[in-house]
Amino acid sequence: MTLRRQIATAVAAISVLVAVAVGLLVHQAMVRQHVDQARGSALTALDAALGAYERNEELTGGGPRQAALDDPALPARLRTLAAEGRRGSLLARGGPEGESVWAAVAVRGGGEVLSVRVGFAQDRQAIADLDRIILIAVVASVFITVLAGVLVADRISRRLRTAAAAARGIADGRTDTRIGELVDGRDEVADLAAAVDLMSRELHRRLEDEQRFTADVAHELRTPLTGLVTAAELLPPGRPTQLVQNRVQALRALVEDLLEVSRLDADAETPDLAAVPLDRAVRRTVTLTGLDVDVEVRADASVRTDLRRLDRILGNLLLNADRHGGGTIALHVDGHRITVRDHGPGFPDELLRDGPQRFRTSVRERGRGHGLGLTIAQGHTRVIGATLTFTNHPTGGAVATLVLPAAPDPADNPLH
Repeated sequence: MTLRRQIATAVAAISVLVAVAVGLLVHQAMVRQHVDQARGSALTALDAALGAYERNEELTGGGPRQAALDDPALPARLRTLAAEGRRGSLLARGGPEGESVWAAVAVRGGGEVLSVRVGFAQDRQAIADLDRIILIAVVASVFITVLAGVLVADRISRRLRTAAAAARGIADGRTDTRIGELVDGRDEVADLAAAVDLMSRELHRRLEDEQRFTADVAHELRTPLTGLVTAAELLPPGRPTQLVQNRVQALRALVEDLLEVSRLDADAETPDLAAVPLDRAVRRTVTLTGLDVDVEVRADASVRTDLRRLDRILGNLLLNADRHGGGTIALHVDGHRITVRDHGPGFPDELLRDGPQRFRTSVRERGRGHGLGLTIAQGHTRVIGATLTFTNHPTGGAVATLVLPAAPDPADNPLH
């Protein structure tokens, strides 16, 4: 149940309970008031009838108050009370007049009972009319209260959904998003938006510092590294020289990767998109890597991509499978989908959960490396508008799936 429905349901339940409770209290109070008034009238009429009886005047007469001696319709409880020498009144049903209030007292030494009956039909009708008014008021108040609760809940829910959408945008990398500009008010929701904005600004600042540090380190290393490469080439031939040159080349590749990561992080890359036959592009990349790859093309397709970046993505995926996997590397092309699978221990759980992280090679079984290959592949994937996902095969091995956008059909272009 959404927050809006929870608030609306709670408001409706509370308003119904309060309205019903108030309605019952008003109903009981009005019944008690009418009964007390009728009893007072009956007792007053009984006193008048008793005076007339003592003066030997006629007791019965017209009107709502009727006095009589030993009235057969007198309720038995009241007759017994009067026979005991006490005076009392009682609301009872029965008789052609319907509900009545009786008052009775014993006369002539208790041999006879003088009673007065006051009709209660008008009072009962007044109570019924009041009950209808109370019911209408209860329904109207519940409707208005629930409507107000729904409107308030909808406003709160709408503001929270706006804040949640902005927060998801921040989680997707748009750290310059600000919720406070979208959420008005000065309540707790606005406080939450301000706190998220503060977190977003701090996260944005830290990411910028990290990107700037990566770019600065790479640029600072590039100049001495160039001299180091030149010096290594001047060393005399031999095994030590080969080891030094290999390490220098590895360091050079690391610096170039750092520069590439910094450009991708800064969104400074612009793709050169064109229609590319996927089968030919994949086989070209496999040839450039020089790896032993089992290529299977189930269905060829024309994709819209940057061929240089596609080479970089597939090359990194194949090199990662060769370095960290085991057995034969399988590459499958099915339409716009490319799947690269190795037969090693598979991707670690943190990579499947959080995606590639720079300078993380995860579990020891996946070998060595600086952890930039998959990060660069994911960055170029974002630039060309493709999607790259990482999973593990049920029977073992890591699986990287690249889905490329389809090339537009020339028939749909009015210029052709």
